[in-house]
Amino acid sequence: MTAPLLEVEALSKHYALGRRRVLRALDGVSFTMQPGEVLGVVGESGSGKTTLGRAVLRLTDTSAGEIRFRGADITHLSRRQMRSVRRHMQLVFQDPNASLNPRMSVEQILAVPLQVHEPALDRAARRARIEETLRTVGLFAEAADRYPHEFSGGQRQRIGIARALICRPELLVADEPVSALDVSVQAQVVNLLLDLKTQLGLSILFIAHDLAVVGLISDRVAVMYLGRIVEIADTASLFARPRHPYTEALFSAVPDMGSRRPRILLQGDVPSPVSPPSGCPFHTRCRYAETACREALPALIRHMPGHWAACRRPELTLASPLAESPEGIA
Repeated sequence: MTAPLLEVEALSKHYALGRRRVLRALDGVSFTMQPGEVLGVVGESGSGKTTLGRAVLRLTDTSAGEIRFRGADITHLSRRQMRSVRRHMQLVFQDPNASLNPRMSVEQILAVPLQVHEPALDRAARRARIEETLRTVGLFAEAADRYPHEFSGGQRQRIGIARALICRPELLVADEPVSALDVSVQAQVVNLLLDLKTQLGLSILFIAHDLAVVGLISDRVAVMYLGRIVEIADTASLFARPRHPYTEALFSAVPDMGSRRPRILLQGDVPSPVSPPSGCPFHTRCRYAETACREALPALIRHMPGHWAACRRPELTLASPLAESPEGIA
């Protein structure tokens, strides 16, 4: 079996709020990614998705745990030591309007990573790489001479993806890359990422809150709640039979998923990560919760090959979006 490209083990990120209060943004997250794999990370706002992506890239320090990239522990590398690693793992931002400098041309924007990571390239070689990368993301080479405001939102996100690809990384962390785009454009960007995965052999950590979008692009899906992974499985297995009540509720909230079952309305908001509930973090909103759910934190349990869930009630038969939809995930 191929060695994992990325290994995350018991990763935590806690923020001290005064002497006695701690915000647990991440709390013991573990997963692996294989070369060429797309792992979707889904959950409500505040579940820790973005913090996880930034921690994996070492854009924020961690409180505990390990991050291994290509077998090397990068958890405690200094900024200088990380420089040689960063070209291999890049970030696609959520909002291209905010992430692209309006005073820089597209060529200048894409040249910055090359100047940092490949300073030996001369100007002609940089220009050639920039034009090649623009064509790879579906833009014309002449776009290099224009400025971000001259493009549509979808085109600007393609420029952001080109910036992430310019140094030919192995891992992309895509942080809600389609949520700021028009619905008509979202599918185009998702299809672009799928094409890039196939053409370049990219691994993508795809962060989103929409399970329908995640299902289209991901080989596996990790469901996060209050800083923890509560379910992780192959996409087909997760959609066919979710094993955690929170996953069932997320499916219920997505329109046009094919199931005619009544929508599950979760009561209240996500609990504060400053004072998380005892036991299962989801028990305060779970309609299946029992007394035992309030007493002990459930561990991720293997239900079938590749399918793990942290729920004390494995006997539950939860609603599947495919149960009444012959078309499958699509």
